[in-house]
Amino acid sequence: MRKLFASIVLLAPLVCGAADTASLEARRLFEREWQWQLRRQPEYATAIGEHRYDAILSDTSLEARSAMLEHARQALLDARGIDRSQLAEEEQLSLDLFIAARERQLAAGAFTAFDPQPISAWDGLQLRLPRLVAQMPFMSEADYRNYLGRVDALPAHVDGLIEQMRAGMRAGWTVPKVVLEPVPIALHSLHENIATGPLFAPFLRMPATIDADTREALVVDGISSLARAADSLHRLDSFLREEYLPAARDSIGAAQLPNGADWYAFLVRTSTGTALTPGEVHAIGLKEVARIRAQMASLVPRTGFRGDLARFLVFARSDPRLFPKDAESLLARYAKAVARARAKLPRVVTAIPEAGLAVKPMSQEGPGQPVAYYEAGSDERTAALVVNVSQLATRPLWQVDSVALHEGLPGHHLQVARAQILNLPAFRRHGWFDAYGEGWATYAEGLGEALGFFGDPFSRFGRLNEEMLRAARLVVDTGIHAQGWTRRQAIDYLNANTANPPQDNEAEVDRYIARPAQALAYKIGQLRIVELREMAQKRLGARFDLRRFHDVILGGGALPLDLLGRRVEAWIVREKEATAAAVAAGQE
Repeated sequence: MRKLFASIVLLAPLVCGAADTASLEARRLFEREWQWQLRRQPEYATAIGEHRYDAILSDTSLEARSAMLEHARQALLDARGIDRSQLAEEEQLSLDLFIAARERQLAAGAFTAFDPQPISAWDGLQLRLPRLVAQMPFMSEADYRNYLGRVDALPAHVDGLIEQMRAGMRAGWTVPKVVLEPVPIALHSLHENIATGPLFAPFLRMPATIDADTREALVVDGISSLARAADSLHRLDSFLREEYLPAARDSIGAAQLPNGADWYAFLVRTSTGTALTPGEVHAIGLKEVARIRAQMASLVPRTGFRGDLARFLVFARSDPRLFPKDAESLLARYAKAVARARAKLPRVVTAIPEAGLAVKPMSQEGPGQPVAYYEAGSDERTAALVVNVSQLATRPLWQVDSVALHEGLPGHHLQVARAQILNLPAFRRHGWFDAYGEGWATYAEGLGEALGFFGDPFSRFGRLNEEMLRAARLVVDTGIHAQGWTRRQAIDYLNANTANPPQDNEAEVDRYIARPAQALAYKIGQLRIVELREMAQKRLGARFDLRRFHDVILGGGALPLDLLGRRVEAWIVREKEATAAAVAAGQE
């Protein structure tokens, strides 16, 4: 026995050494790959407040895409070489997430050698570039020099996009015409108004802390660089009009692409974080639409409206009394909703980040712009709920509360700000899974009642309408991409089941066409969180604490739904053990 004890004592340092080595290897790998990602995706780096790469744009060439996949293969080999058994539990989870991300990246890259979604009215250079400029700092000469460097990188960036699209054309894989036609128009506006538009705006508000001679020199250099940028944007505009659009497909469904059915099924699994098939998602959507429609119909009489649900939907999307009179009043209403939610947050969570949330108008207009979106904050930029204040006749006031809860608090802002301060590797603090992120934000809309919202029947209707939209997405997205629905059929379905203005429903459908499966994440994620909550309530009974449940959902950063489920399961076990221990100690 004495010899055995001595052997254990001697082996202990070796075991600890192995664990230390594995932990160090994992941390180094995570940090190395994080820095590589920031260099390769400088636009993303800017968006999260990392400004070391503000002078460059991402390499969009086919060669860079191939190199990215090869890099992912090597990183995957390196990760699999780490002895997982020697890692602590949280480190094991980080390693699992890291490996799964590379596996998804390689699986996605196996479908095409080119970017399958290079540009559309919903997501493209015409939208990303002005938004990127708005995210950059402009406080010093160095900031402006960085911007000039980024502008000078635009020609190569455009060359890469054109190369990607030509490769897609050769393979018979193009963006549908209907979601591409608005892009040249937006690009034309951008390059024709280069001296007065958002790309030149930083030179119109140069801080006085930069001396006058330097400001003058920067303006001269800016005019020269932006002239070259205008040429590049014009070249992309001409390519789309003269080459790509004539070759673009008239079909809208992913299933019409080469190997498109398999690609869409992969996107469904990726977006929802489940093994659901498109057919199963469609069936869930039909069931949810029927359930929510019944709730909407029962609510109509409480609004004072005399008529059935179909007539009420028309009334809700058209009566002038239900829309803002001006942009200022709309922004004020959003700000009030955010303030109300923040004041009542302790009702639904115990851990509340200090990060502020501003409300500001959207700087861009036109196709592809949502009702609102969340802009994450950084060290030098306050997070913001960015509101679309154009076309006020399509911005009903009854949707404000639900949108503020979703995009602001307790939705995206609570989730993202909480993740940013967690003691986790950077790739997890800034990580994202659609089903988790959009699922939580959609679920957060349902917390409005606990926060004092939805006392007004129109506001409650807005809540149901938002939920209806997320349910209808399951039906429409899978209808388009797996069942051969037409664009008209999809629009008519949304018009029949939501009170959204017809223009918004057209934009919604075009979004689903442009980004297959992405919109499925909202409702599927919400349903899973509700399911986990009901499971925890059932198993914990009187010991269930809603606030602590939400802390568990938010406390590990963004997670795939299966791992989120495991996290909740582990919490339930701990809660039951704590109860048992308290009973044994005579405290219960």
